[in-house]
Amino acid sequence: MAENYSVLMAVYYREKPQYLKIAIQSMLNQTESPNEFIIVKDGPLSEELDSVINGFVKKYPGLFTLIVNKTNMGLGPALRKGVEQARNEYIARMDSDDYSVPERCEKQLKLFQEDCKLGMVGSYEAEFINTKENIVAVHKVPEQDEEIRKFMRRRCAILHPTVVFKKNDVIRAGNYQEESIFAEYEDYDLFARMIFDTNVKCYNIQESLYHIRTSDDFYERRGGLAYAKTVLRFKWNLFIKHDMLFLDFCISGVGQAFVCILPNKLRKIIYKIFLRGE
Repeated sequence: MAENYSVLMAVYYREKPQYLKIAIQSMLNQTESPNEFIIVKDGPLSEELDSVINGFVKKYPGLFTLIVNKTNMGLGPALRKGVEQARNEYIARMDSDDYSVPERCEKQLKLFQEDCKLGMVGSYEAEFINTKENIVAVHKVPEQDEEIRKFMRRRCAILHPTVVFKKNDVIRAGNYQEESIFAEYEDYDLFARMIFDTNVKCYNIQESLYHIRTSDDFYERRGGLAYAKTVLRFKWNLFIKHDMLFLDFCISGVGQAFVCILPNKLRKIIYKIFLRGE
């Protein structure tokens, strides 16, 4: 018997309406259909974005749950609200400008049925520019739980928008933080707590079930002094919690902070050579 699941997506005003439409439709086209689609409007949206959302709400009565934030709270706090209000145990994350292949959720939910101890299932993600067919890199992550735990001590081993996780396991680990203490690291923070603090079992499907939109801006957002400081603060927090060794902090934290302050062109090359796989 198929499992019911909720899709969880946050949208804010800078998103492009055409991208949002593709993202939502890709989840509606799943071979295993969701019975709830949660959209958190993180602050006021443009008329065009509201029009896209309202069109889907009208076309699929009873499917969509809309949560409206009066101001932009940030991704983590927005998703926290969505998790709390989800009516299903299984929640599939989806970003508002990407694309999920039709079999994504069916393949992920099947693994939960086969192993009741699993709390989170992710996959590879294909990075594309402009159209989903124009794949420029594939972000690969470890497969088995033991490999994931080891990898997490230096880099995040779960790709955030690819996951399906259990609501109870997310809540038990403290959910996304109510305030964005580690902006841009909401996912790593949550997943580290799930894996190290509450011992959630994880698995990554070794294929690209998710296509993530990328551009030069993608790498620019991962650079700058402020981002480098966030990296160091977050990785130091993992060290003092004993989730990583001091050597891990030096290699992962200091190393990544150094990459953050490099010119964008050089940082892009490093990401593609060392952090991605073709």
